[in-house]
Amino acid sequence: MLRQARLEDLPEILAIFNFHIEHTTVIYHYKTKSPTEMQTWFNEKKQSNFPVLVAEENGKVTGYGTYGQFRPHEAYQYCVEHSVYVSPKWQGKGIGKQLILELIAIAKKENYHTMVAGIDAENKFSIEFHKKLGFTQVGYLKEVGHKFERWLDLVFLQLVL
Repeated sequence: MLRQARLEDLPEILAIFNFHIEHTTVIYHYKTKSPTEMQTWFNEKKQSNFPVLVAEENGKVTGYGTYGQFRPHEAYQYCVEHSVYVSPKWQGKGIGKQLILELIAIAKKENYHTMVAGIDAENKFSIEFHKKLGFTQVGYLKEVGHKFERWLDLVFLQLVL
């Protein structure tokens, strides 16, 4: 089941987010986030009218997705960048696909023109997954991130809505 996130979902969202910070290159952060930081993030999403969706199974948050403005300048107001994260226990079960498809539907309804995905180049699964959903690779930035004592390349994919 997909639904809008609520305040009481934040601990589970935070656990998913922090897992990916600590163990993957999906998120280019070094330090885990605190409950206060996650609450601020959530409040900012709501104030900006950006969706925060959760996937729920038997009352448990199994993944979440959101989008925000691609860059802060006004000419980018019709372009959003999405983020979708799934609990490691629930990966490979179609949750990410459901979340992205719903985010695309919401973005279209909100009259956005383009959705962008920034994906670590080593994450071949996510890159191919996005391509199957109609995203096109539009950029490849070499060695723009540094995590786990190695340089990381970033791939940009775009879907014109």
